Amino acid sequence: MDADRLGRLLGAAVAEVRPVTGGDICAAYQVRLRDGRTVFAKTASVSPDFFAAEARGLDWLAAGGAPVPAVLGYDAEALILSWLPPGSPTPAGAARAGADLAALHLSGAPTFGAGWPGYIGSLPMDNGAEPSWPEFYALRRIEPYVRRLRDRGALADTGPFDRLAARLPELAGPPEPPARLHGDLWSGNLLWSASGRAYLVDPAAHGGHRETDLAMLDLFGAPLLDRILDSYANAAAERGSPLAPGWPDRVPLHQLFPLLVHAVLFGGGYRDRAVAVARRYAG
Repeated sequence: MDADRLGRLLGAAVAEVRPVTGGDICAAYQVRLRDGRTVFAKTASVSPDFFAAEARGLDWLAAGGAPVPAVLGYDAEALILSWLPPGSPTPAGAARAGADLAALHLSGAPTFGAGWPGYIGSLPMDNGAEPSWPEFYALRRIEPYVRRLRDRGALADTGPFDRLAARLPELAGPPEPPARLHGDLWSGNLLWSASGRAYLVDPAAHGGHRETDLAMLDLFGAPLLDRILDSYANAAAERGSPLAPGWPDRVPLHQLFPLLVHAVLFGGGYRDRAVAVARRYAG
């Protein structure tokens, strides 16, 4: 990590840079500035617009009222955020996380998609707009990753995915307006702070279906998930937008997208799970 470069991005002198635990893609650092502030920085050799997409997503979530770290600066190789002292999940924090997420989703989005190119993990994510969620999910979330698997010879039969895509209008439940989504809300992207509040980090933000974020929380098991979901459901109902009947039955449908992403990144076991979901819903 180049301290001088960080200092130029921040417009402040850097006193110390210390590595901290981060994700699989980026190297992460705690940065102490000479003016006494502490910030978080991460670096990676990735696509030139990778950190621009993350910064824009964080700002967009913040505009919807989400608890996110503040974006302090970025360029093609680094992103600098406010430092959030880490904490642990608590029942009260989980209840607030559910209410925060409901408020974020119901703040809405202009369309299904986003006005900038996206990433999920290290993979490009097509944020092109579509008029309905079934069309968006089929064309922008399922088809690109099925095509990747097919083209590399990892998926011989795309039929179950084609049949599922054709049935999405009947599978999706009652139509809903676009929700403002985190987009990659697995448990590792809920940062539990020392204040007790859960912050959203590493987004793949876009306008989508709110059940997608809830399904992602379930996929790898978020702490105190039942408390989060109960609080979410109550908050959404209080705002006049209760979750649609049957939403738990659609959880695997919404998990198909991250399963396909993981299949592209990590291989066979996730591919097999994605195929099983497609066959379940293909009819």
